[in-house]
Amino acid sequence: MTSRNVTIQNNVGLHARPATFFIQKANTYQSSIWVEKEDRRVNAKSLLGVLSLGITKGMTITLIADGNDEKAALDGLAELIDTGFGE
Repeated sequence: MTSRNVTIQNNVGLHARPATFFIQKANTYQSSIWVEKEDRRVNAKSLLGVLSLGITKGMTITLIADGNDEKAALDGLAELIDTGFGE
């Protein structure tokens, strides 16, 4: 199991469009992946779960992955977040 803290950079946070990109990317990996904000943890492959966290610009979240490609999953998702989801 591996984890990494990332800070949301895009102006609108993880609203519907960037959350969709995030979930699509998460689903390309075999590992189980979670997003954790404060005391809540949700499945990173679930749109409703990710949206329910209410993640906005400047928030730091923790990405957690467990599986064969966990490092690649965290690297790919962190890169997507760091580039602002192309917005």
